[in-house]
Amino acid sequence: MFRIALKAKIHRATLTFCDLNYDGSITIDEELMDMCGIKEYELVQVLNLNNGERLMTYVIRGERGKGQIGLNGPAARKGQVGDKIIIASYSIIDEREEIKPVVILVDGKNKPIRGI
Repeated sequence: MFRIALKAKIHRATLTFCDLNYDGSITIDEELMDMCGIKEYELVQVLNLNNGERLMTYVIRGERGKGQIGLNGPAARKGQVGDKIIIASYSIIDEREEIKPVVILVDGKNKPIRGI
């Protein structure tokens, strides 16, 4: 049997921009993507701590080390600059596999504080 399990999470990221006129997706700083193993175009779930919105979209790589986290296209309607969000990535695993998600906590400028 297979299960869908949390693979990686960026916890309490701050939205730095919302661009309604883009095709769609979430932009994530490339450094954070590398730290937690999220790949460009990967499906992620975005959970907005300020307004309770939840959405699924794909990832676009942001500039490394700039702290960019942005909602693009229709997703831009689901948050505002300054909102705190959780970005979660999942994987399909065999039920016998051990679940060990990578969790990165970030500060208000989206710089990694520590892995959880």
